[in-house]
Amino acid sequence: MAEIFREVIARGERLVADGATGTNYQMRGLARGEAPEQWLFQEPDKVTQLHRDFVQAGSNVILTNTFGGTALRLAHAGLENDAALVNQRAVQLARAAIRDERVWLAGSIGPSGALLEPFGTLTREEAIAQFAAQAQALADGGVDLLIIETQFDLGEATAAYEGARSVTDLPIIVSFSFDMGTNTMMGLKAAQVAKEVTALGADAVGVNCGRSLDENLINLQEMRAATHLPIWMKPNAGLPRMTDDDIAIYDVTPEMMGKAAARWLEAGAQIVGGCCGTSPQHLREIARAVENTRVSA
Repeated sequence: MAEIFREVIARGERLVADGATGTNYQMRGLARGEAPEQWLFQEPDKVTQLHRDFVQAGSNVILTNTFGGTALRLAHAGLENDAALVNQRAVQLARAAIRDERVWLAGSIGPSGALLEPFGTLTREEAIAQFAAQAQALADGGVDLLIIETQFDLGEATAAYEGARSVTDLPIIVSFSFDMGTNTMMGLKAAQVAKEVTALGADAVGVNCGRSLDENLINLQEMRAATHLPIWMKPNAGLPRMTDDDIAIYDVTPEMMGKAAARWLEAGAQIVGGCCGTSPQHLREIARAVENTRVSA
């Protein structure tokens, strides 16, 4: 499946990624502050059902529930000693939702939750080891590719890539979050990270999470001009506003997301989906935008 994925993106075929994990879990009962990975054991049926909902909505690429799956980040949920089990359990539950050979399973690798030296205490060597261990567990579990996502620091992103590549030859996508609009939290620009990730040898580079759809379109355009790699585009459905019940509401509608997806494709994105706030209903409209391009091609 890994080589087929590489062949598919090499010939320029457009694919549909999935939607949000955490915000959809919260809508289905996950308590705020609770780690999504805890649901792998507490609510496994709900984990698999969300994957299934995205596949039914049109996803070709679904992500494992392992965004916080390094032992370092799992410590706040008391799961640091079970990191390999957490990652492999996530693969197992996601696989249960896949019944189509045209759906690939991506192992999600998010930031460690710590800052690298000199801004924090995490050494580069420790970071590489943490990410290598997670990538190994995901590969052993049977994912088709890896997505190093929501990165903001080039040092951590490259450590994650180096760690993952040291243990597997699976396809690797590296995606950044531009939380400051057109900069990451550490001041990185889209063109800069695209060039660096291209030089690393990644299979694709991308934009995910972030702030507004308009700002992320700018990031996509800058990225497209800076690299020949396929581009992954998975932005938030806008920014949340909190209700009196402490529930996050995203005002970008499914129809708005579908229209935005058409613009992403025109701007050169090849794999499109959505991050925070993106429901299966949003995803269905994104998938429709991709299908429309296939029909008109």
